[in-house]
Amino acid sequence: MNAADTAWIIVATALVLFMTLPGLALFYGGLVRARNVLSVFMQCFGIACLMSVLWLAFGYSIAFGSGTSGYWGGLSHVFLSGVDASTVRDGTTLPEVLFFAFQMTFAIITPALIVGAYVERIGFGFVMTFSGLWMLLCYAPVVHWVWGGGILSDGGLFGATGLKDFAGGVVVHETAGLAALVIAVMLGARRNTTTPPHNPGYVMLGAAMLWVGWFGFNGGSQLAADGGAAMALTVTHISAAAASLTWALWERIKYGKASLVGMVTGTIAGLASITPASGFVGPIEALIIGSVAGVLCQEAVNLVRNSLKIDDTLDVFAVHGVGGIFGTIMIAVFGAGSWAAQMGSLVIVGVFTVVVTVVLVKLVSFITPLRVNEEDEYTGLDLAAHGERAYDHTS
Repeated sequence: MNAADTAWIIVATALVLFMTLPGLALFYGGLVRARNVLSVFMQCFGIACLMSVLWLAFGYSIAFGSGTSGYWGGLSHVFLSGVDASTVRDGTTLPEVLFFAFQMTFAIITPALIVGAYVERIGFGFVMTFSGLWMLLCYAPVVHWVWGGGILSDGGLFGATGLKDFAGGVVVHETAGLAALVIAVMLGARRNTTTPPHNPGYVMLGAAMLWVGWFGFNGGSQLAADGGAAMALTVTHISAAAASLTWALWERIKYGKASLVGMVTGTIAGLASITPASGFVGPIEALIIGSVAGVLCQEAVNLVRNSLKIDDTLDVFAVHGVGGIFGTIMIAVFGAGSWAAQMGSLVIVGVFTVVVTVVLVKLVSFITPLRVNEEDEYTGLDLAAHGERAYDHTS
């Protein structure tokens, strides 16, 4: 074990958890109506708790177990079997229990990202049941394929050079983005889709926390305290800054005004886009990726909302899905990965995610209702589902 590496990944683990709690909760909570803000907080918090337990029980073993099939890791590490404080994770200088904890925070935020697609109209029981099954049956296998030595890694389906995905463009953002789009289509639009965000201040605070936490997300994925981690952190920041500016500029050109909510959404687009490439590019490439992402993801929002008429409420697919896919392709553009592996993996994971998500939505809807009734949707999920409300006034 290496003390410096261990210390850095302990910090990175805390930073990635900070992304979900409270970062993502505030970001999403500020974007919904006042009568639904607590339901969003509840969904993010509940998912964080449930994914932690499921990751301990089965998720970690499925993703990083010792299985050799290439499709899943098996059950050798259920409930952290065979792992104690002195066990070192193969290929690293880290205690395996710390590697487990770091990856657990990724397993928390990935299904939590999907929340943005279905806020204001979905039952809490469905959220918890679907999220738990989706993490185990979709996310964890994909983690094994890419990061656990499975079929998409080096020496797998695409030969010596497999998919290059440093911190989750495919593993996190493509899977969450596509699942969000599928659920939005199957769920249908909200009754009222025209109400603006109730608290842009929450949105900015949440985005700022996500930005800070992303240093752990990308910088920690180096799994060492070295120059590679420093470069990943640096390019992450540059991409976020560039995308924020180009999103705001594009808004100003198209609509005459640049909004705060728009600018900080651009921040998230830049962060999602650099995530897969953050270990393979330098500052200039990051500047290019972020600058393009600010415009590309904004146009993707317009396409999904206005042309396709899909109520992906908080633009999960347009920002995270499109950003992650774009960043994965840019790895090949800049020569850091093979075109066959990058594009082929996007297709394989995309098809797998869509199929698993559709099947799980159908199955879980037999157990617990998918959508709340019209009266509860009008009342707001804070009161209807949880018996609480955030404010004395409503919007």
